[in-house]
Amino acid sequence: MFDTTTDTLEEKFKLILPHLNESLKRKYLASEALALGQGGIKTVSLISGTHRNTISTGIKELRSGNTPSSSDQTETSNNVRIRAKGGGRKSLIEKQPGLLEALNRLVDPDSYGDPMRPLRWTIKSLRTLAAELQKGGFIIHKDKVGDCLKQLGFSLQQNQKMKQIGPEAEYRDEQFRHINDTVAAYISQNIPVISIDCKKKENIGNFKNSGADYRPAGNPVEVLDHVFPLKEGKASPYGVYDISRNEGYVTVGISSDTAVFAANSIRNWWNYMGKERYPKASKLYITADGGGSNGYRCRLWKYELQKLANDLGFPIEVSHFPPGTSKWNKIEHRLFSQITRNWRGRPLDSIEVMVSLIAATTTEAGLNVQCGVDETEYKTGIKVSDDDYADINLVRSEFCGHLNYTIFQR
Repeated sequence: MFDTTTDTLEEKFKLILPHLNESLKRKYLASEALALGQGGIKTVSLISGTHRNTISTGIKELRSGNTPSSSDQTETSNNVRIRAKGGGRKSLIEKQPGLLEALNRLVDPDSYGDPMRPLRWTIKSLRTLAAELQKGGFIIHKDKVGDCLKQLGFSLQQNQKMKQIGPEAEYRDEQFRHINDTVAAYISQNIPVISIDCKKKENIGNFKNSGADYRPAGNPVEVLDHVFPLKEGKASPYGVYDISRNEGYVTVGISSDTAVFAANSIRNWWNYMGKERYPKASKLYITADGGGSNGYRCRLWKYELQKLANDLGFPIEVSHFPPGTSKWNKIEHRLFSQITRNWRGRPLDSIEVMVSLIAATTTEAGLNVQCGVDETEYKTGIKVSDDDYADINLVRSEFCGHLNYTIFQR
């Protein structure tokens, strides 16, 4: 039995293939592909340099059961066509010198946006690229453009949110480690650890919602063709995610996303879920984004946390993620992304519909979500005086005190 590793196959092909005519070569490669099983055609194609279609044809011939006659196996037979080395149909690239170079110039990221380039503001689809190459005198179909792009090492890729505005904070990695270590330590001590944030505002009404949902063919949900203010207005879902228990509480606000709303949302979580889960809690640890209503620069946020600490009867420790790193906040990909997936393709006709869809969000990992509505009208532009701010019982951490601090009850 032959070893079917890549190196062995490559050595076998070098020894055997030069002695076979086209028919036998095709069938021999097909037999090796069948022996490899799943993925065999791809493997044999890559090692031998033979197109997959040729190997597939050989497999069909083998399975047809037709046994070649002796004359078919003789190189001197008139029925057998022996292709000379380097013979056969020329590839598109060989027929049209300069094709790959011209295509590379069209898709070169460094030239994109050059006012002298014809594609500076166009979508570089296969059809568009083929049209531009044809204008340059090349004969090529859009499907062949795709093959050429693969040869050049190009593939379809989406944008990735990796860069941040401004210089990267020197303490970025250290802050991540601080948060991870603190979370692990507190969870081991059964101290409640929550991740908080406010999801983007959602229009309430019969508007299109991104995504698709299964429905009878030809029967899509009809929605309004334009988004404009309705009496239902907008809703702000503020989430509190319990990291250790994989649970979340979402407060749907109908007013502004303010620091007061943020603190009240945490209070709602504690009243409806937290105090039952942690009856012996002596501290609350919060991880939050660096900006927004719960930002580290927001005086009102800290002022409201002082009120919350007084109500709870124990200190609240807070750690903010460095600027530009909010996507690492657990709530983003463990709660909010699942909510968005659950209501994809469904118009948020009313607050009641939004609440029911949020509360129905589950995952295979056991995510549990509860939801409530906050009908309070929150004022914006509230200022905290220097005297009131000085009265906050706040102790900053020795490491990155602007991002890590504890507010003790008074």
